[in-house]
Amino acid sequence: MKKLFSINKNAGHIIHQKWYEKRLLFKSIICLIYLIAITILVVCIYQLYEQKMEILPWGEAKTVDDYSYITISKMSEKFAYFKNSNKEIHFVIEEEDTGQWHIYLIAIDASSYDKYKDIIDYTYERTNVIPKKIKVYGYPVVIDDDLKNLAIQNIKNFVPAENEVEITADNFDDYLTNSYLDTTIPRREKFSYVLCLVIIILIIVILMFILTIFDQDRKVYRKVEGVYQEKKKKLFSRK
Repeated sequence: MKKLFSINKNAGHIIHQKWYEKRLLFKSIICLIYLIAITILVVCIYQLYEQKMEILPWGEAKTVDDYSYITISKMSEKFAYFKNSNKEIHFVIEEEDTGQWHIYLIAIDASSYDKYKDIIDYTYERTNVIPKKIKVYGYPVVIDDDLKNLAIQNIKNFVPAENEVEITADNFDDYLTNSYLDTTIPRREKFSYVLCLVIIILIIVILMFILTIFDQDRKVYRKVEGVYQEKKKKLFSRK
């Protein structure tokens, strides 16, 4: 084999020509495999990134780490206030295109009240001007017993009498869920181990593809083979 690899490329030797053709075919197949692998990995990275950055509708949030949103059609005045964090708790109504609506609780920064004033005024019929819906983002926070009791006491002042359903501690979670959307929590960057691993694999595949194109892959294979043989030699020498 050493004599075969040492044949002059320009000599036009038939043995060298056949080897060169086989080598070219082999490299073409390997490059095609690398390109397919790179395409698949890029698609996987895109999907994983989209999943990582996904913002869920409030109804689909499952954990307190799910960044979610609610589109507000109507909104109550505050019925609870956290002095330490300067947060207000409000009832909101999110209306679907079908006309069905849901009541939720949200927390807002007290200093941002003016942003919601038009919707609140329209909700309490202080104006006839229909405001634009507001989409708010945040994280779920589990409702404690004190807040739940306040919500039960005050919801009658918000829900129209003809649509009113008696909310109790027993059915609270069914109608208002067990959490409120806290819009004061800034979005947290979630680290994805799977995404990181796929990116590393992609980098390795791209490097191997480049080495193959520039005919440097044999050096890599030889180094790997050398390391393997050295480890094998040491392993058997111990016996």
